[in-house]
Amino acid sequence: MTPTLVRQHPHTGGAPRVDLSARARDWSEIQERMLVPLYEAVYERLDVGPGTRLLGLGCGSGLALLMAASRGAAVTGVEPASPERLALARERLRAQPPGTHARATAPAAPAVGASLDGADRPADPAGASGPPYDLVTAFEPIGCRAGDSDGLAGLLGAATPRAARGAAVVLAGWGPPERCATTAVLRVADKLADPSRGAGRWRPALRDDLEEVAERAGLRPDGSGRVACPFGYADVDSAVRGLLSTGLFDAAITATDQAQVDKELKEALHPYRRQDRTVWMPNVFRYLIARVP
Repeated sequence: MTPTLVRQHPHTGGAPRVDLSARARDWSEIQERMLVPLYEAVYERLDVGPGTRLLGLGCGSGLALLMAASRGAAVTGVEPASPERLALARERLRAQPPGTHARATAPAAPAVGASLDGADRPADPAGASGPPYDLVTAFEPIGCRAGDSDGLAGLLGAATPRAARGAAVVLAGWGPPERCATTAVLRVADKLADPSRGAGRWRPALRDDLEEVAERAGLRPDGSGRVACPFGYADVDSAVRGLLSTGLFDAAITATDQAQVDKELKEALHPYRRQDRTVWMPNVFRYLIARVP
């Protein structure tokens, strides 16, 4: 079975002017791997392997899909926010040898997208008569930026009709601020952002962020877990590039400028520099397993 990656157009209104291709490359080469322990923990707990049909919402540049495919799963990726990340995912998956269940092809149908209208549905590589998905993942962490979960419930609502009854839906979020060293660095985003623009600004993660999204999507919670995901970088410059690639500092860049944000970030990273010039920030991320009713 051939997985499918499908393209959507991002909403760019009010976004800072940045090189989106370079940012996507920074995400793929620097930042995305920081969440590998999260992907591994979820796949191990849910016994992802041959026979699993996985739909990844917000698949980024495809690392989580690639890991699932290496376990034998048939994967489909949806990336509604970044065509640049999606292009890298297609490139990455096409490079895999046959038999890994991770070869990207042109989509057979529209994707689940930001419009959330009836036409935007995930492409089914098996066709309309194929078996439904038994696992839906939304690994893009929420609960750290005001309004970052607003569209997720609707996105899930459009995707879950393609999932089997009782299928697992996995949501991910930042852990308690006191357990995440990166919280101190992310406060830069809040300090520099325009206080009159609430949406997009950093905020501390809340205990029930994931449960609230699941409830709005009509899903039934069925377990959760926490995973250590330290952020480690070769040097401060790599850390700045990786953190900026998350988009969490966009509101700050819009309110000030790139140079100011870079300066403040480097200062905030100073306590986490080690003698070998690497940067190391311990973090804990949380995931919720919910079920399609």
